[in-house]
Amino acid sequence: METEKNEQTSENIAFENRIDLSELQESVFKIKQQLQKVIVGQKDMMDLLIVSLLANGHVLIEGVPGVAKTITAKLLSRTIDVDFSRIQFTPDLMPSDILGTSVYNLQTSEFEFKKGPIFSNMILIDEINRAPAKTQAAMFEVMEEKQVTIDGSTYKMDEPFVVLATQNPIEQEGTYRLPEAQLDRFLFKINIDYPNAEEELEIITREQSLKDKTKIDQIEKVVSGVKIMEFRSLIKKISIEQNLLKYIANIVVNTRSNSFLYLGASPRASIAILGASKAFAAIEGRDFVTPEDIKRATIPVLQHRVIVTPEREMEGLTSKQIIEQIIEAVEIPR
Repeated sequence: METEKNEQTSENIAFENRIDLSELQESVFKIKQQLQKVIVGQKDMMDLLIVSLLANGHVLIEGVPGVAKTITAKLLSRTIDVDFSRIQFTPDLMPSDILGTSVYNLQTSEFEFKKGPIFSNMILIDEINRAPAKTQAAMFEVMEEKQVTIDGSTYKMDEPFVVLATQNPIEQEGTYRLPEAQLDRFLFKINIDYPNAEEELEIITREQSLKDKTKIDQIEKVVSGVKIMEFRSLIKKISIEQNLLKYIANIVVNTRSNSFLYLGASPRASIAILGASKAFAAIEGRDFVTPEDIKRATIPVLQHRVIVTPEREMEGLTSKQIIEQIIEAVEIPR
């Protein structure tokens, strides 16, 4: 009898110590439900965008024009009750155009700081590689530090603060390639492919049925910014075993010694995989990380942080293929 009582007590303690992820899962389901009203397919992109939001990371979305990069980012921001701003990067864009500038007030005879469009919660940057280097540098400083310093005064960004940037991999004329140090600031790089024939038919069928409605009008706000911050705190509490931490480290270290790669991933990549794998576990309703969560996070975290050697690039090898080989070669912890 005493033994049974002890077992029941230990079970209760274990249950009480588990993280309640039901509200997080429900919110993720509602966000996906709203996005799927407009977006056809692209399930991986939706998952990665939601995970980046929960893991407190910025995202670079790459794809040819017309594959719903911009509209998806807009729709995601629409599902969350936060401020949203869109910045179109162009070759003549100056840092003050995005950060803001000091304006002289004739009434007070003082300079006042007028905030730029970067002062928002979710920022969509269209064609980030079109702006010159100094504008990119100003943008990345805000992304990393989450603050702006103008005329000696520091202005903090409101949380949650997430940047969703898009770029076109084809048209490189008149663009400014993002340096590796700046690419490293993005949690994920999401590559978007063309839809298949079935999805293409669904897209035009939905467009036909819209009539005089707009796509944005169909989307409802389903979660608050405060809730997103609560979910981020929950995700940090998700447990991961020591052997899985070693698994992450082995994958990242292998990128540095791989003969097919000119540049391997930095320790920031290891931290990014850790945070993203915890978020993947959370949206699956688990309070612990599995090797599958780590695998799901690894390619989108690493593919923009490594550089393929020129010889292998000429052979047609991509960073994604090499990372897949590394994942296969590293032993999965049991």
